[in-house]
Amino acid sequence: MAEKEQIFSSKIKYAGIFSFADFYKFCYDWLTEEAGFDILAETKYSEKISGDAKNIDVEWKCSKKVTDYFKYEAKITFKIIGLKKVEVQEGNKKIKTNEGSVEVSVKGTLLRDYEGKFERDAFRKFLRAIYEKWIIYSRILQFEDQLAANLNEFLSQAKAYLDLEGKK
Repeated sequence: MAEKEQIFSSKIKYAGIFSFADFYKFCYDWLTEEAGFDILAETKYSEKISGDAKNIDVEWKCSKKVTDYFKYEAKITFKIIGLKKVEVQEGNKKIKTNEGSVEVSVKGTLLRDYEGKFERDAFRKFLRAIYEKWIIYSRILQFEDQLAANLNEFLSQAKAYLDLEGKK
């Protein structure tokens, strides 16, 4: 059984004008291309329509193999409330886009010994404890910091995208 430790948990909120389809694509592309995560599954996608507005919940499970011993996992949740279709004036053109509020939550976990190589017997578990505490302790801290930095950068990029999109 792999050792799991939640390293990072944060969220951003935004209310205003944005294109949901473009934002969804931006987040997917940034996670896969910039951060190198594999989006394993969209474990949840639900839409609730009330009048002319939608409430959407989306959940992604992501992972990134770092070494043979370490692996990152992330759970990303999008909660869109009151999404409406609107038209905005941009220059001489009217553009169809969306308006609503969005909340993006991210939780990051560092997995150690994710293939369970040290789980075969009690002696190997003991060796793993020594290995982690005395030999690779600084490396564990380095991977924790790297995971937190990657996910924090994702949230910063998502927030910047929404802020720029709303100011068009």
